[in-house]
Amino acid sequence: MGMEWQLAEKPTLESLEGMGYVVVPPSEHAVLRDGDNQVLFRPHLVEAIKRINGLSDADAEAAYADLVSISENERWLTILRGDFSRPLQGESRHRTIRVIDFLNPSNNVFTVTNQFRVKAENTRIPDVVVHVNGIPVVVIECKSPINAKDKSGEAFQQIKQYEQDIPRLFLSNAFNIVTDGTNCLYGTTGSPSKFYGTWRDPWPRTTQDFGSELSKGLWSLLEPARLLDLIAHFIVFERVYDGGGPKVIKKISRYQQFRAVNKIVERVAEGEHGRGLIWHTQGSGKSLTMVYAALKLKTHRTVSSSELANPNIMVLTDRVDLHNQISSTFTSCGLPNPIAVDKISDLHSLIHSGTDGLTVLSTIFKFQGSEKAIPNSENWIVMVDECHRTQEKDLGAYLRKTLPDARFFGFTGTPVKKTDRDTYANFGVPGEGYLDKYGIDDAVADGATVPIYYTGRKTDWHIDEAKIDILFDQWFADLPDDKLADLKKKGVSVADLVKHPKRIELIAYDIWTHFKAYARPDGFKAQIVAIDREAVILYKRALDRVIADDFLASGLSEEEAQAEASAMSACVYSASQEDAKPSEDERTEDIRKGLREHYLPPDDETKVKDRFGIKGQKPEFLIVCDKLLTGFDAPIEAVMYLDKPLKEHTLLQAIARTNRVADARKRNGLIVDYIGVSAKLDEALESYRADDVKNAMRSLDDLRSQLRAAHAEVRHMMKGLKRKDGTHSKNDLKGEFDRFIATLETEDKWFEFRTKARNFISAYEALSPDPSVLDYTDDLKWVAAFLRYGTQVFEKREAFDQQEYSRKIREMLDQHLDATGLSVTIKLRHITDPDFWADFETEGKDEADIKEAAIRKTTELRKTVYEKMEQNPHQYAKFSERLRELLQRLDAAQDSWADVLREAEELAKGLQAEERAHEGSGLSREAYGVLQVLSSFEDEGDAEKLAAQVAEVYGSDDLAPRGWQEKEGLRKALRQRVRRLAADAGFKRLREIPQQVEDFTLKHFAKV
Repeated sequence: MGMEWQLAEKPTLESLEGMGYVVVPPSEHAVLRDGDNQVLFRPHLVEAIKRINGLSDADAEAAYADLVSISENERWLTILRGDFSRPLQGESRHRTIRVIDFLNPSNNVFTVTNQFRVKAENTRIPDVVVHVNGIPVVVIECKSPINAKDKSGEAFQQIKQYEQDIPRLFLSNAFNIVTDGTNCLYGTTGSPSKFYGTWRDPWPRTTQDFGSELSKGLWSLLEPARLLDLIAHFIVFERVYDGGGPKVIKKISRYQQFRAVNKIVERVAEGEHGRGLIWHTQGSGKSLTMVYAALKLKTHRTVSSSELANPNIMVLTDRVDLHNQISSTFTSCGLPNPIAVDKISDLHSLIHSGTDGLTVLSTIFKFQGSEKAIPNSENWIVMVDECHRTQEKDLGAYLRKTLPDARFFGFTGTPVKKTDRDTYANFGVPGEGYLDKYGIDDAVADGATVPIYYTGRKTDWHIDEAKIDILFDQWFADLPDDKLADLKKKGVSVADLVKHPKRIELIAYDIWTHFKAYARPDGFKAQIVAIDREAVILYKRALDRVIADDFLASGLSEEEAQAEASAMSACVYSASQEDAKPSEDERTEDIRKGLREHYLPPDDETKVKDRFGIKGQKPEFLIVCDKLLTGFDAPIEAVMYLDKPLKEHTLLQAIARTNRVADARKRNGLIVDYIGVSAKLDEALESYRADDVKNAMRSLDDLRSQLRAAHAEVRHMMKGLKRKDGTHSKNDLKGEFDRFIATLETEDKWFEFRTKARNFISAYEALSPDPSVLDYTDDLKWVAAFLRYGTQVFEKREAFDQQEYSRKIREMLDQHLDATGLSVTIKLRHITDPDFWADFETEGKDEADIKEAAIRKTTELRKTVYEKMEQNPHQYAKFSERLRELLQRLDAAQDSWADVLREAEELAKGLQAEERAHEGSGLSREAYGVLQVLSSFEDEGDAEKLAAQVAEVYGSDDLAPRGWQEKEGLRKALRQRVRRLAADAGFKRLREIPQQVEDFTLKHFAKV
């Protein structure tokens, strides 16, 4: 047993045993399973079915046989929740059969086992598996170390490998956990590692109740009653549409959603306080919190209360776009029968009908003037989104007259103002404040949102209302006296100054210059927030000119430059009846013409917003004034160029457009302030409690401080390392790297340095292209290059950090490596590269050179084998096993470096030979790959014949036309055809073969 057993696996088993789990040793697996390719504990499941449902042995065994054949994760979740029925002996009708007793946790058997070997084409042995009544619901992978911040580490890769190689274990899976004994992160089946999170708050207990992060995380997720609650109410399958078409995403609650929903349900069940105010900051999943709340209030599988017998749920918003967003979320998450009401008459006929068990989604405006109380208002639970806005214009009063005895829960994405007594009175309990709070700092700490920074641009462009007249005289001095007099007579406003043509031109140039350097290299996009609709048009024209001039200078023709520039941005604003009216005033007519020209009807606006959200598609800027400052989610938006004097909740909502999490390169959102809001931030947010908004926007000075601190930590670890000043040669740098490797010495020190180095690089990236980074550039190049070298030495794998660096950083580092000649040492070669084989020569090399070559070759082979396994695990599994054994002997120092190099060469030659193995078989490369899939079944059928037939089927444009891989109907028909061919060829395992064949063909026969 190694370090992982001592630090993570053993403490996990002990912690779960302390919660009441029965530990099943590996020696008992055989008697509990129908075979080592099966994952259900048959005796536990059969006994649970009998006990919970009062069934006979025969009926329980028949139910078990049905369950074994279920092969979809989403279907398994419904079964776990009680949606499973079959006829019993002597009965003709179906009867519901429960596999879990949610109301009585002690009536279930909770087990945990380790080293759970699952036989498959690629047999795998997960570290820890949790079963409930014999059904595997959680897989726990124990690996050291895990980087909780950037979600890197072998544990995440291992989970992915298990899901691919032993999918049977994940059919009934609820979620997975990865831990190194300290960090404990969880994510749903199939979830990318970036969506794994920590359960930071163990409410209703406190962090102080636990001796370690591991015990806190395991209790929060796996304490028996909490695990049942998560399975019953806090997992959804959401259907979403993106640039690649529809897809299904499995989602699980975060701790703040679990906490808020259970507080709401407790309050309703107890019947004491029928209200509560929930602030969950923007970007933290507020719409999903409402979904989970509705799910638990409606199904309440773990709660027995007369107050929850058959409630009606109503979700209200005050904006059509929010109504559409929430309606879409409820529907896409599969919540039973949500009714999105679009007409006032439909709403009132529905709620006055006296029907119970409804889920109604509407806007609060449909209650305008409504004063007649409905008959069953005590059975309604109302959740109001952005509730602070619904108290205006007596809307809240009409709502309460219609539903006098309903329970009301208010949600808000921004904090409630100190002075907003109505919202606290109507939704809060006296003296309570928020029923649940998840603030800005909480979301950033969890990685649910990215922090927002601001930078103020030239103060010459800021508008100070106290100096309007002075600024007006300065800026409009070149106007004729009569024009100047006319303008002054109308009254000088902030908008007049903001829209000065020269100012707009200068800012448009600054925006494009900044955007090109900061956001565009990594495919991120931006909003420009103008003061009004006229300014939107002025910015559109100015930006088009600036960008066209730039494209023209880069070699495009004038026509191409103008077309490309125009496509770079789109305007989103509301139309006005005035826009179509002609005006005798030349300037007014010109602006109205622009407003007509750039206006987007609703369908076109939707298409533009969709394209904006997709990397690589235009537009890259959205120019707005009021629209899209709330309820618009585009994670790709990293910058907001602000030229409108916003404050209070409009400011908080607007800047939050930049806080959505995207890929690893999006470290933060940035507000570039042209109007001077950031200079008076305290004043703009003075209506709120200071604690609620203290980090709503942070100054770039904070980032500069972080960079200084991160750099100091890196330099401290490098203390004593002698480095050459000025230009480095390859040998200079490599010598420095080797000396630092010797200084670090242990893996623990390496991992400590790696973490500090990543923090340094992240801080540098977040600031670039700010001039303050220039003082750190030389150290950044050294540290980033060393990370790639050190990863090979200490971890025997390729460093993937550089894939997450921004494009501007990657290009700078690549130039550095090429200039120093270090790329020969650090950059990995592919097995197809002729120079790949040069490293195997040992003649004339000293021990240090041979060691370097051995480390590089094992690292390159690890990458190559991983790629091959992705293509066809059946064909290349033996090479993966050989490489694993070689790396184990290398770690244990069992072989000399020359022996390692020699065996690596044999492995490389074997891979090369396997790549050409089809040449003498009479089969195409693809058909030969299918043959390897079929051969793994150890069946008696004619594998060569079937392989050729499968290649012919999937190669046919008639049977498998372009895009077949995206059409489930076609895929099903092809699987059925393969099943028939397999039967004709004498194969017996007709259920598994078509699916395994399809997994291969999706990679090798897809047609786009």
